Amino acid sequence: MTNTQPRQDFGQNPLQVRDTNHYTEEYVHSFVDRWDQLIDWDRRAESEGDFFIRLLKEHGAKKVLDVATGTGFHSVQLLKAGFEVTSADGSPVMLGKAFENARRRDHILRTVHADWRWLNRDVHDYYDAVICLGNSFTHLHDENDRRKALAEFYATLKHDGILILDQRNYDAILDHQIAPTHNFYYCGDNVRATPEHMDESLARFRYEFPGEEVFHLNMFPLRKNYVRRLLKEVGFQRVTTYGDFKETYRETEPDFFIHVAEKRYIEEGSDA
Repeated sequence: MTNTQPRQDFGQNPLQVRDTNHYTEEYVHSFVDRWDQLIDWDRRAESEGDFFIRLLKEHGAKKVLDVATGTGFHSVQLLKAGFEVTSADGSPVMLGKAFENARRRDHILRTVHADWRWLNRDVHDYYDAVICLGNSFTHLHDENDRRKALAEFYATLKHDGILILDQRNYDAILDHQIAPTHNFYYCGDNVRATPEHMDESLARFRYEFPGEEVFHLNMFPLRKNYVRRLLKEVGFQRVTTYGDFKETYRETEPDFFIHVAEKRYIEEGSDA
């Protein structure tokens, strides 16, 4: 069912909204229509360069499942680079926007409406890589949901596949009150994305657009080492973490962490 409600609804106390299922109510049409102002596709492409394309090619990936398609940015970038891409999202509103954006750029997306917790119920294939980008994994507020989603990602990967998952640097915000710079991920002009409330179980972000339009997202502030541990506990053999597209960084510098988790079995003591 398509979400047609015009406004977000967080109830009387928005700080109590710590529920995975609420995200479909957060991405209302009016917010999704403005999302690309926040991203700015051209500047985002320039800031990322060929980071993800190079990473996927280094691991021999050709067939990619984009599980957090959003408005389609990464799906389109990968299609342009020659990858075979399936685009999934839990928000039908986002999927519709992604399809429209891709068509405008002369690409047809293969889309699937899917909840990550039951991904393989709707996606019946195996992939060289799964990508979960745009801080999307932080929409999962419950640890069981996170473990279930990661297990579903793992199951849809081929034996030597990889998962690329990113997240905000919540460690810096929680521990040092360092506000995001938006140099890489949110490049839109005249648009602000700022943390409005932050504690160990809730990251509430405020998004301000021209015309005094304001929207919010309630997410879970994932710590970097916690995510790395979960990935390994689910079964991924090796996890490499980048900060803003660099493998070496000072802990407080990056806006985002990017985890590359390898499914391929690595024998103990092997550097392969």
